[in-house]
Amino acid sequence: MRSLSRRSVPRRSLLRALGGAAAVGGLAGCGVPAAYVAPGDRAGADLSATDKRLSWANWPLYIDTDDEDESRRPTLEAFEKRTGIAVDYVEEINDNDEFFGKISPALMNHQQTGRDLVVISDWMCARFVRLGWVQEMDRANQPNVTAHLDPQLRSPAFDPGRVYTVPWQSGITGIAYNRRKVGREIRHVSDLWADDLKGRVTLLSGLDEAFALLMQGNGVDVTRWTADDFHEICDQVESRVRGGHVRRFTGNDYIKDLAGGDVLACQAYSGDVIQLQADDPDIEFVVPEEGAELWSESLMIPDLARHKTNAERLVDYYYDPEVAAELAAWVNYVCPVPAAREILASAKDKETAALAEDPLIFPDDAMRGRLAIARDITSEERVGFAKRWNGIVGL
Repeated sequence: MRSLSRRSVPRRSLLRALGGAAAVGGLAGCGVPAAYVAPGDRAGADLSATDKRLSWANWPLYIDTDDEDESRRPTLEAFEKRTGIAVDYVEEINDNDEFFGKISPALMNHQQTGRDLVVISDWMCARFVRLGWVQEMDRANQPNVTAHLDPQLRSPAFDPGRVYTVPWQSGITGIAYNRRKVGREIRHVSDLWADDLKGRVTLLSGLDEAFALLMQGNGVDVTRWTADDFHEICDQVESRVRGGHVRRFTGNDYIKDLAGGDVLACQAYSGDVIQLQADDPDIEFVVPEEGAELWSESLMIPDLARHKTNAERLVDYYYDPEVAAELAAWVNYVCPVPAAREILASAKDKETAALAEDPLIFPDDAMRGRLAIARDITSEERVGFAKRWNGIVGL
């Protein structure tokens, strides 16, 4: 495996306002007749056998690029050369709600989206699955997925058995802090509320990104949390905002706050902290003893996609451990292919080989025991919950 540079990949944009979430919740919860697509109506004519191409929508900076020419994507080019399938790769997803708004009119009206493969956060994938807007993948075309998908990611509540979705990358929402400036270890969510951290703590602004870790701090099993659990954390956060303990709510800009020293501890994503540590070894990422959320952003094939089989082949290609290792060395999130660890460990480049020992890319058993995939917010819950959370955050 060749030496690979590590690139900073900011965590995808957060839920910023009620509007998009309310639209999704209303659409899924009110049973709009035109929205739901029955299983028998999801497939279109698959042109894969004769039309060797596919269109793939992804987030910016979420794939490996060439050191000397960042317009080139080595793993994707290798797939095209191996299969003869041309990939139209478009970095058009900057926000889950924004992308939902872009393609939902076609999907709810049973029209083609022009995309054969998309990558969105699992909380949004859940809505697509409920609405019948994505097709079941044929695992006969995906032996690598069957063999190598991380067991901890195989069966989320919104898609048991991963029938409709396959993780692209995963990550952990935990706590980042500057150990030198704090002067001690942070091991619990409750440590954020120490008196000497008042005004130097930030929380994530997105409802779907923030709630699980806060519940885990209360000892809640986030795989089966309740409305009472949600309102309890809202009460607690409201109190800490009024008391001036929470400095502000952030998107990915917590990186700047933490690196600059304005903030000493914050909710954070594992992949971001790996990059921060390269510049400041005093910054640490913690999976609290009460647990942390394991999330994914997943690949899906929209209804009426014209190149379904080609898309399935591409998904499976990225589950080849060699390819997954090459990708993991660039994006630095939790690799959904544990077998890639051995590939990285055997790399001649020391920096690349060291990634195999990073628990934020390949969590060890002790860390895995504290990770959980949170139950999704249902369509019935979403509008009310988002209204309350956004009122606290100020959105």
